[in-house]
Amino acid sequence: MTKRTSAKYKIDRRMGENIWGRAKSPVNRREYGPGQHGQRRKGKLSDFGLQLRAKQKLKGYYGDLTEKQFRRIYAEAERIRGDTGENLIGLLERRLDAVVYRAKFVPTVFAARQFVNHGHVTVNGQRVNIPSYRVQEGDVIEVREKSKQLATVLEAVGLPERDVPDYIDADHSKMKATFVRTPTLGDVPYAVQMEPNLVIEYYAQN
Repeated sequence: MTKRTSAKYKIDRRMGENIWGRAKSPVNRREYGPGQHGQRRKGKLSDFGLQLRAKQKLKGYYGDLTEKQFRRIYAEAERIRGDTGENLIGLLERRLDAVVYRAKFVPTVFAARQFVNHGHVTVNGQRVNIPSYRVQEGDVIEVREKSKQLATVLEAVGLPERDVPDYIDADHSKMKATFVRTPTLGDVPYAVQMEPNLVIEYYAQN
């Protein structure tokens, strides 16, 4: 289980934004940060502060990846031809746990990591239990037969707060989804604005 599962809303509070768009987020009630100094007036962030915040927000969104994991994904995005920011988003969205979350097989990205870890998912008929597994275009992701009636799966399918994006073709009657194509930043249904360009600036200078 990820170390952040029990404290995922601390990320919302720290950022001052409901980054997953969930109805239960504490930011819906109080927009200041956590801790005894959370209500102090926020000072204007420096360029470095803005870049760091953008990185922490994007990293947090995908289940609070470790810095080592996130930097490795950035380095790969930089090697691929094209816009590094768009490449970064594409690589993050191709993670198996992200696809399971987008397909609405589970309610949260943290639950998606645990769900994959526990062996509830197959890719092209083969069981895969690695959340960071890189999905390819055309891959078929399916919830295993014995896992289709789990409460967390049934809850997720009925969630009204988010839709399945068009780069994933999901069939909830069969609990199966096809990863149609790698999305661009504009395709991804983030609940808040993500700024991969600032993430690139952060790593370019640090």
